[in-house]
Amino acid sequence: METIRSLGPELGTAALCMALGVARATYYRQQKPRATTPAPRPSTRALPAEERKAVLEVLHEPRFVDLAPSEVYATLLDEGTYLCSERTMYRILEENQEVKERRNQLRHPKYAAPELLATAPRQVWSWDITKLLGPVTWSYFYLYVILDVFSRYVVGWMVAHRESAALAQKLIRETCERQGITPGRLTVHADRGSSMTSKPVAFLLADLGVTKTHSRPHVSNDNPFSEAQFKTLKYRPDFPERFGCIEDARAHSKDFFAWYNLEHHHSGLGLLTPHDVHHGLAEQRRALRAEVLQAAHRAHPERFVRGTPTPPPLPTAAWINKPKPATGPQPETQERTATIAV
Repeated sequence: METIRSLGPELGTAALCMALGVARATYYRQQKPRATTPAPRPSTRALPAEERKAVLEVLHEPRFVDLAPSEVYATLLDEGTYLCSERTMYRILEENQEVKERRNQLRHPKYAAPELLATAPRQVWSWDITKLLGPVTWSYFYLYVILDVFSRYVVGWMVAHRESAALAQKLIRETCERQGITPGRLTVHADRGSSMTSKPVAFLLADLGVTKTHSRPHVSNDNPFSEAQFKTLKYRPDFPERFGCIEDARAHSKDFFAWYNLEHHHSGLGLLTPHDVHHGLAEQRRALRAEVLQAAHRAHPERFVRGTPTPPPLPTAAWINKPKPATGPQPETQERTATIAV
């Protein structure tokens, strides 16, 4: 702009603006003196400083400190006192940076993510309920499934007409008896459905000596094994769009869980079946596979550029929400100090 202003009379303002890529309207607009906005005059109706201070002191009284200005205003009127309007109370609070939520409100707790580890079968179970479409619109059957987290073995299932805590209680009791669960050995994890958090189920687990855990509200990732198993069920090619009756749903579930437990080679189990891992046959199955691979290598070693192939490793642990590693170094002095304090 200074270049245009200094050379404009000699070379022409329009030519300079075109050469510099500046709009002429922009140049002329910036040459006009900017009008200064006068400071607003205080209203003649504004409260004096002494009265504003008195209003703020009233708002700070113990009986009013947690109330909204509307409640303070109404209470003072009932007591025969008028200090100022409700809007003026807000202005005074705003001047003192006190316009915020002043009421006592419920604060939702921060739920900790459940962290569960299974290193062998019958340590952690996950259970859930899913809907199966019935023969007509708005009709459903309810599939209850209990899954062993380590082996992915379906240890119990049931198809019912409704979702019920009593039915869940019956299924869990029978499954624990069939699997030989002893007190203090098992943890059962579920989401926060009505049946999962019901008192009958909680009392049953307490009587059996079983620890129960729940997912965080609205966090489906806290129950990943049951969700993945339901996806496997519903994405199978033979899964029907609707079931004609509850007997159809039970027959289909029976065939599916037999396939899932006995024939399905699970990628998370080193391509073994849940049955092999759950019943302690994994080592034997892997040894037989290793023999087959060694024989193939001996017959055609040129085909294996990386040496003798080995079967996928066996599972050693299954986590629900594996803890993240601590960030930064952990000084040993802290541990020593804690030990000394104890």
